[in-house]
Amino acid sequence: MKSKNKLRLVEVAVRHPSIKVVDSSVRKLIQTLDTAKSYVCPTGDISVVFVNDAEIKKIHKEFMNDPTVTDVITFVGEDHPVEPFAGEICVNLDQAKRVAKKHGHTFEEEMSLYVAHGWLHLTGLRDKKSAEAKKMRAAESFALAYIDHHKAWIKVSRSRRSK
Repeated sequence: MKSKNKLRLVEVAVRHPSIKVVDSSVRKLIQTLDTAKSYVCPTGDISVVFVNDAEIKKIHKEFMNDPTVTDVITFVGEDHPVEPFAGEICVNLDQAKRVAKKHGHTFEEEMSLYVAHGWLHLTGLRDKKSAEAKKMRAAESFALAYIDHHKAWIKVSRSRRSK
């Protein structure tokens, strides 16, 4: 269970060559989701890593034996008694840009959806089977409305954002 008294550490790494994500906005999004009562993310720190197509392909191949580009990969952590680690969320910024444009979303909304999707995986939701995917889509809708209500969208620094 998560502690209501202590905010978790959210580590943010941006390994994309041309897009700069505002770290504090990622932390705010995770901390906002942590206050939702509908889903509970395990205790422990969370790492969020923003990558490009090439790096997500490498991760996807190495850990899931699938060399294709994907949007989000989530690694569930462990409930260590001293230093619990909830998990790591890897977000493909190139995919977020493509999909946002295609679906008429902002880049920030798409990135936020991907992080929320990863956070929902950490709560135990899956999406491989049809019934699971249906529950995940409903949870994503809830999460995006919750993020919007709390104005916790992920932001991009305009100085380095690629066009």
